[in-house]
Amino acid sequence: MMSSMLEALASPTAVVALGTTTLVLLYTTYRFTKSTESTTSSSSNNNNTCTESSTSATVDTKKYPGGTLTIYYGSQTGTAQMFAEQLVHDALGKGFMAKAVDLQDFIDDIADVDEADGGAGGNTTSLRALVGEEGDGSNNGNKAIFLMATYGEGEPTDNARQFVELIKSKSNIDNLYKLPKTTDDEEQISSDLQGLDYAVFGLGNTQYEHYNNMGKFVDVALARVGGCRIIPIGLGDDNDDLEGDFENWKDNLLWPAMKARYVSSDDDLEQEEKIMDDLPSCTYEVEYLNGKESDFTVAADRVQTSHKHYINSVDCKVVAKRELRNASDPGSTIHMEIDISNNMNVIKYQTADNLGVLPKNDPVIVQNVAKALGYNLDQLFDLHPANKDKIEKHTLPFPTPCTVRTALERYCNLTGLPRRSDLKQLASYARDDMDRKALLRMAAKEGKAEYKEKIVECHVGIYDIVTKLCPSIVCPLEHFIMVCPPMQPRYYTISSSSTVHPKTIHITFSVTEESKKDGSKFKGCCSGDLERKQPGDLVRVYVRDSTFRLPKQMERPVLMIGPGTGIAPMRAVLQERSHWRKTLPNDNHGPNVLYFGCKDRTMDYIYRDELEAFQNEGTLKELHVAFSREQTEKVYVQHLLAKQSAETYKYIHEGKASIFVCGAVLMGAAVDHTLQDILMEQGKMSRVDAKKYLDELALEGRFVQELWS
Repeated sequence: MMSSMLEALASPTAVVALGTTTLVLLYTTYRFTKSTESTTSSSSNNNNTCTESSTSATVDTKKYPGGTLTIYYGSQTGTAQMFAEQLVHDALGKGFMAKAVDLQDFIDDIADVDEADGGAGGNTTSLRALVGEEGDGSNNGNKAIFLMATYGEGEPTDNARQFVELIKSKSNIDNLYKLPKTTDDEEQISSDLQGLDYAVFGLGNTQYEHYNNMGKFVDVALARVGGCRIIPIGLGDDNDDLEGDFENWKDNLLWPAMKARYVSSDDDLEQEEKIMDDLPSCTYEVEYLNGKESDFTVAADRVQTSHKHYINSVDCKVVAKRELRNASDPGSTIHMEIDISNNMNVIKYQTADNLGVLPKNDPVIVQNVAKALGYNLDQLFDLHPANKDKIEKHTLPFPTPCTVRTALERYCNLTGLPRRSDLKQLASYARDDMDRKALLRMAAKEGKAEYKEKIVECHVGIYDIVTKLCPSIVCPLEHFIMVCPPMQPRYYTISSSSTVHPKTIHITFSVTEESKKDGSKFKGCCSGDLERKQPGDLVRVYVRDSTFRLPKQMERPVLMIGPGTGIAPMRAVLQERSHWRKTLPNDNHGPNVLYFGCKDRTMDYIYRDELEAFQNEGTLKELHVAFSREQTEKVYVQHLLAKQSAETYKYIHEGKASIFVCGAVLMGAAVDHTLQDILMEQGKMSRVDAKKYLDELALEGRFVQELWS
């Protein structure tokens, strides 16, 4: 059934002051250990060499001969968290008692201990004594895996930011973009984490300049403070096959090395793995309730830290919406204004910050999924950890109690592409043998080509699988919540000035829409949801800091490059600069230069009237527009920038201009290369020196790029 349908379908991504808290990783693994029951002896290793297999303390060594294992993750979109949960699942069959830890939870736990100790700053000696109770350097918890996603231009994810700052200070790495070389005898500046064996897998995208920067940083930094690398770092590329890279790393490098080092025999493990595969267990339990959703209070601390946006977001009213493109353009770019006046106690913004939008699935899609799986959309339920002994703090994927409708609308990603690991999990619930085999075939390493053809290229989501392609799936609600990827927020750079519009937030977005092979239309979840909104409707949002910050010296120039919807932060900047020119007319105000790009001036020259008004009033000194389709040879913003080589160099080098770039990754790379060319030509620099010059500007906050792939 599944095979034939898929074949037919395919045919025609504030730092906590911890003082000298440098044994924090050992502390966390100690906390893990204290929850277990049996006790045996342990051994320690006082040299900076990886610990060999030894007897674990307070662990059932028959069931877990490898001891405890802590898997830390820094995740922005949920992929690193998903990989961490896969490792936890795999670990039992490999002989390890594992748990996944959100890096923000880890930081919060250490802060709690610091407060309990009277604010002593997490004294290293006291922490070492605490860890020493169970044997520093034993198998009992002193092994850790770090799954580190890189966000944007080489930056940490939100939940890893404080951890990165902490380990950065302890490793004496001043520049995250210039890491010490990794060697077998690399410089060790302290022994703070001596006894910690670790491995790192980075999640990145080769379209970005600082590919996998966070994974590389953590791998180097941990070694510099005494940690011992178990295996070389693994690097996953989301521009190619991130999941395949991860599977190759864990199956061919990580687990063989872990079992060889820490597990003496795996005779009983193969049977354990078989049992796990045959009988899928569930992380959660559902408790059905009577009453209304409004009758219950949600405990915020029950929700996983990586999903705190579900708690921190608020419903705000749409007050204005308009199409920005000409009717002759088949695409759609929308300007939307959102009223925050009733929520200014919890939602405030600065000019060109990011707005996180939590979309809702299409009601028709929600209805069809519920019908296919036999769910009552109006049923109220509460969610609990299946492990009754587990503390509920930070364990749930979203706030409950809620109705099934709310869960499917707001918290389950029904239309996004499932990863191959998701297909493997879904296969366990397929009652039709052909459906199950087809899912498993595409989930296997050998099925990557079929997965790409029948899932990726056809825009197939969980919704399509359970309602059309594999209707034999029978999945209880708690299992579906476990299997279905969570709904992630989408970020839009705010296109309004907080000074000019303190009570409203403006966003500018393109509606994602593509034709599917079966003739139907695929529409982006968030842009589609926003497109359906009308003035008076509510949208759930929150604000996140942006890297765009105007120079404090108003006399300094601002150079902006933002084609397409990349114009959003530039519009906000121009509003802000215009306001201060009018408010402080006697002050010296620096020039503003904008490079904008679109297809055709009659189709998608968005905000044209506003840009020309800024130019006429003197706020916008120079406006350069690249119309890519108005001539035979395509012209883009980088081409116009190159023509202004001398003026651009003068703005940057002599005028100390800030450079803001927003748009697609490939555009950003082209602009970066063009700026290097300008520095080489006008400043007589080598390519290496030109790149170094721009890197230094980035560290100063004068060269900022917000790019997307």
